[in-house]
Amino acid sequence: MRSSARPSADRRDPALDAPALQSFRASLRGQLILPSDEAYEAARRVWNASIDRRPALIARCSGVVDVVRAIGFARDHDLLLAVRGGGHNVAGHGTCDGGIVIDLSSMRGISVDLARRTIRVEAGATWRDVDHESQAFGLATTGGLVSTTGIAGLTLGGGFGWLMRRHGLACDNLISAEAVTAGGRIVRASDEENEDLFWGLRGGGGNFGIVTAFEYRLHPVGPIVAAGAVFFRAEEAADVLRFYRDWAAEAPDELTTVVTLGTAGAAPFLPPELHGRKVAIVSGLYTGDPEVGMEALGPLRELPSAVADITGPMPYLAMQTLVDGQWEPGAHNYFRSGFLRGLEDGAIRALLDSMERCGSPDSKIQIYQLGGAVARVATDATAFGPRDASYLLNVAARWKDPAESRIHEAWANQADGELRRFVTGRVYINFLGEEGHDRVRDAYGADTYPRLVELKDRYDPTNLFRVNQNIRPSPGDPFRFPATPRGWLQ
Repeated sequence: MRSSARPSADRRDPALDAPALQSFRASLRGQLILPSDEAYEAARRVWNASIDRRPALIARCSGVVDVVRAIGFARDHDLLLAVRGGGHNVAGHGTCDGGIVIDLSSMRGISVDLARRTIRVEAGATWRDVDHESQAFGLATTGGLVSTTGIAGLTLGGGFGWLMRRHGLACDNLISAEAVTAGGRIVRASDEENEDLFWGLRGGGGNFGIVTAFEYRLHPVGPIVAAGAVFFRAEEAADVLRFYRDWAAEAPDELTTVVTLGTAGAAPFLPPELHGRKVAIVSGLYTGDPEVGMEALGPLRELPSAVADITGPMPYLAMQTLVDGQWEPGAHNYFRSGFLRGLEDGAIRALLDSMERCGSPDSKIQIYQLGGAVARVATDATAFGPRDASYLLNVAARWKDPAESRIHEAWANQADGELRRFVTGRVYINFLGEEGHDRVRDAYGADTYPRLVELKDRYDPTNLFRVNQNIRPSPGDPFRFPATPRGWLQ
């Protein structure tokens, strides 16, 4: 049971007087947005249209000092605090009702160090920003499969992307991070400094502070890669998935693939009779020589049941933005996720049955291939733990009419229930909705979760950062003074 001394996540803030707001506004270099301001309606919106919350104020920070001052204001006025980076979180944790949103979206500075082959990125940037800067030098790091996703949330939760089987997750490529703690200290976390925090930031979400900058390792990638997608009719999907199961198991680490079960759009490369019909799509990207990559993709492309093939040598930037149009803001989203042990015949039947029942043309079932460099990282090296599964599964319900919400959520829940016997019991924190504290524990497992609680006790014992997939501090006095990390007091 939650301690009565600890503020609850649904608490509303007390009224803020005008002098306090005026003083706070004057202390910021960035923008303070209130409900009475013209910019408020756009500023409060997040990617998932199912999330409709009204914060009391939005602090659009221009730099680290603004973040320090916004945290202090929230703490001094006992405000519920949410942090927004890219705003793509499906659970809507980039906003809140009645509290303060610390909006990092204006903090998008990026610098590439070619000598060290690293990139430093401020927390409001998206993966499109990172790719734009790094690909100018033929370099990249593992980023999201949708380029408009913010770097912060994706990295802090793990970070899947097209380079992961060759170069690991986004969090595996993190070299250091700059964060502001609940006490207002600016700290640096790396393998040499505040090592405990660095471990927790790689998979533990936004529980321990607000990360304002990330430093990543870069790798030679592209600018031309072998990539794309092959399309199949739903009637052939069972045979395709059985082929894929065997083919993917032997794929080189340079090749990362994703299976999508959904509805075909009116794309010009698809036969007109397939528009609006159920399809299976296998997408992939090869990190390395494009000619070798096309050979690796050859067995998939040569399947006689393929109805369209858009694989080929293409810019890495093109593959990174290939599906952006399918994930634009403004639609309603509801995810159910888990890690598949494999693609046994029973799982294939359940997947295809669920696809057949899907009622929204925008909904999808996605299967992300794992293994390779993802699995080679020790399970206790980072807070991201589930590295031994074969695939990540995401049942992604997506629709436009809010009146249909119950229908599409019920579809996702039914699919999740029928697939549960094929998953490991763990869950990917970045695909987790508001599913209860037990599911947060499931994300980390029995060995990792207690370590995260210890870290929470050290860096955020009052649970100021609780609008997230929350790791609750230990019971006891929540107002004890935390251990001091190595950093700079503001």
